[in-house]
Amino acid sequence: MKRTVAIMAGAALILLFATLMLVVMPYVQMASEPVPKDLEPYTEAELRGRQLYISEGCMYCHSQQPRDPGYSAADSRRGWGRAAVPGDYAYDQPHLMGTMRTGPDLLNIGARQPSQQWHLIHLYNPRAVSPDSTMPPYRYLFEVVGNPLDGETVVEIPAPYGPDEGVVVTTQAVEDLVAYLKALDRTYPADALPREQTGNEGEGEP
Repeated sequence: MKRTVAIMAGAALILLFATLMLVVMPYVQMASEPVPKDLEPYTEAELRGRQLYISEGCMYCHSQQPRDPGYSAADSRRGWGRAAVPGDYAYDQPHLMGTMRTGPDLLNIGARQPSQQWHLIHLYNPRAVSPDSTMPPYRYLFEVVGNPLDGETVVEIPAPYGPDEGVVVTTQAVEDLVAYLKALDRTYPADALPREQTGNEGEGEP
């Protein structure tokens, strides 16, 4: 009986220690991080688009964490922006940093691709703007009509990637998603950025 109690107490202590190290301490550290003055909160449309980004599983193929210059293939050299700092995620709940890069990092896609039409075409048929893309099309976020109504946004799909007949127009859902993607811009100055290393220092995975 005493041994059982000791095992249970030990397990409880291990769980408490893990909770303190993995939950409480990171929360305390992040709570003290200042919000960058140039970082704007998400609008209602951008938040709706963010929810669609989550529900469509975009974070399974795209990260949102540009790597620091210590890696052998620094993301700044790829044009993906400076290394991410904690304050960049001040308004992100939950965080969508991701772990895989089947596609490019997206934390600064709004700066790299500010065009709404580019994003709409890319979502309708990724091969229309990137022939080697493995990303699936999201045509169900659009509608095909014979004659667009006043106020509807027409997507100028280049041949031969559009429908055989009709005109592609947006839905509110895809407009919200594009609003969120365009809001992903962390190119403002940040404090305490890692310094780029030279030689063989800090080599890591590409």
